[in-house]
Amino acid sequence: MTADSTLNRREFLTRCTRAGLSVAAAAALGIGFYDGKGPDGVSDTGAALRIPDFSLAPLQGRICIARGTDRARAVGQAFAALGGMGAFVKPGERVLLKVNAAFASPPSLGATSHPDLVAAVVRLCRDAGASRVIVTDNPINDPASCFALTGIDAAARQAGAEVVLPRESLFAPYSVDGGRLIRDWPVLYAPLARVDRVIGMAPVKDHHRSGASMTLKNWYGLLGGRRNIFHQDIHTIIQELAMMIRPTVVVLDGIQTMMTNGPTGGSLSDLKPTGTLIVSTDPVAADAVGATLLGRTAADLAFIAKAQSIGAGTADYRSLDLQEIQT
Repeated sequence: MTADSTLNRREFLTRCTRAGLSVAAAAALGIGFYDGKGPDGVSDTGAALRIPDFSLAPLQGRICIARGTDRARAVGQAFAALGGMGAFVKPGERVLLKVNAAFASPPSLGATSHPDLVAAVVRLCRDAGASRVIVTDNPINDPASCFALTGIDAAARQAGAEVVLPRESLFAPYSVDGGRLIRDWPVLYAPLARVDRVIGMAPVKDHHRSGASMTLKNWYGLLGGRRNIFHQDIHTIIQELAMMIRPTVVVLDGIQTMMTNGPTGGSLSDLKPTGTLIVSTDPVAADAVGATLLGRTAADLAFIAKAQSIGAGTADYRSLDLQEIQT
């Protein structure tokens, strides 16, 4: 039985109406809202391209689990517990925030990064002396509409960041060393090639194929082309994304969790207040904590074991330098 078949008729009609309104709004906003700004395109092609390792060796194995309901306060205090944003971003450095802006839906539905959290992290980076903060993603729906309707565009800009919308010239064919799926595949490469630090930001969501969408799955938004073909081998593609991107730090938003019908959701009834936000230099550990918010374990999610197997981190988050705080 599919998830959709469990919906009663009234809920089905409600969701259809909401989806129709969202698509109409997306179409309206998509007209004339394209942002032509952003990094210059890349002329390099082929296997010579390399994505830098953005991690910081002295900070490996750090994780903070912050309990609370205010995203800005939770992320600020979590970074403070880990030594402050200044430990991750030095004055003059350029920072990329890879958010989840996949869908043209309002922040209240929890399908995307929350704008309050994006703004808070941008401000932390700017306060640490970052010379430039870029916010980007390659959404499933129309990019301009997604960034607008989620509130990420306005929040990021008001906090002092640049929003880079994907366009063809920013992609380049890329191959992951030792990878089987990401071979000469278009990757949103240009923004990555021109920054010093990368911060991954994702909400905790149910996912109908991988079981969960969190920080490791979030890198899927760097892929271009017909990436839906990777759904046939979803855990392996997440593993290869973990091979491709070694972030400086990740922020996993479980202040509320999408428990069902992920990753798009569509109803407030899909969400559950879980009052938890995780900041970690270990994305595998962060996702292992996130799994518990979904009522699952790391062992329930094959991609976590696969990411751990290639050295991207550990699911045993309690073995790390763990900080737990109440905000």
